[in-house]
Amino acid sequence: MSSKKNSLRVVFMGTPDFAREILSTLLSWEGCDVVASYSQPDRPAGRGKKIQKPPVKIFSEEKNIPVYQPEKFTEEDLQILRSFQPDVLIVAAYGCILSQKILDIPKFGAVNVHASLLPLYR
Repeated sequence: MSSKKNSLRVVFMGTPDFAREILSTLLSWEGCDVVASYSQPDRPAGRGKKIQKPPVKIFSEEKNIPVYQPEKFTEEDLQILRSFQPDVLIVAAYGCILSQKILDIPKFGAVNVHASLLPLYR
């Protein structure tokens, strides 16, 4: 886990390639400290239905960012998220609707990055 002084503590939530690109960009920003990432659990994919890691998980592991994959957020999962003391959540194609309990954790709230205009192309 990183600990840059005077940096914005970010927890990133995303799953596919689109989200991986956003995470990559966040890591390049000075003053942005990605302290953890969340993605959907590994799932079967492809013709052989082999279990595959999501792109955000693969990238996070390569960059030594702690990655979590709760199926549903339990009280224990909320405690883990709180322990990162995030200033902000950045969410991009995470794959589930975040509860108010999750949204209340970061100091400055959450930002959702979406690939299309909403609500026009939802």
